[in-house]
Amino acid sequence: MMSVPLYEAKAELFRLLGHPVRIRVLELLQDGPLPVRDLLSAIDVEPTGLSQHLAVLRRSGMVTAHRDGSTVVYALAGGDVADLLRAARKLLTQKLSGQSQLLSELLDTETSVR
Repeated sequence: MMSVPLYEAKAELFRLLGHPVRIRVLELLQDGPLPVRDLLSAIDVEPTGLSQHLAVLRRSGMVTAHRDGSTVVYALAGGDVADLLRAARKLLTQKLSGQSQLLSELLDTETSVR
């Protein structure tokens, strides 16, 4: 089996995370395991679509699933996934605060030009 360069493996990980439903599932699971019905009620997606996204996350090792009677319950596979989501939130916060500052400067300039 040929090994894949690390940068390609990282790109594949980000492609895996590149869907809003998958990100939302991971965010919801940060607070603890949830049954599929709770995920469905929190995400605007068809059951078959959610099932497909959960299967991708499960195959990738990002989430685990176990059966509790007739209910399937999903959980984050480990703390690293939550750390990744926190890092993404921090990056977005920094980016958006920079944009907010730029917008504020533009508005200040516009009002002083009048």
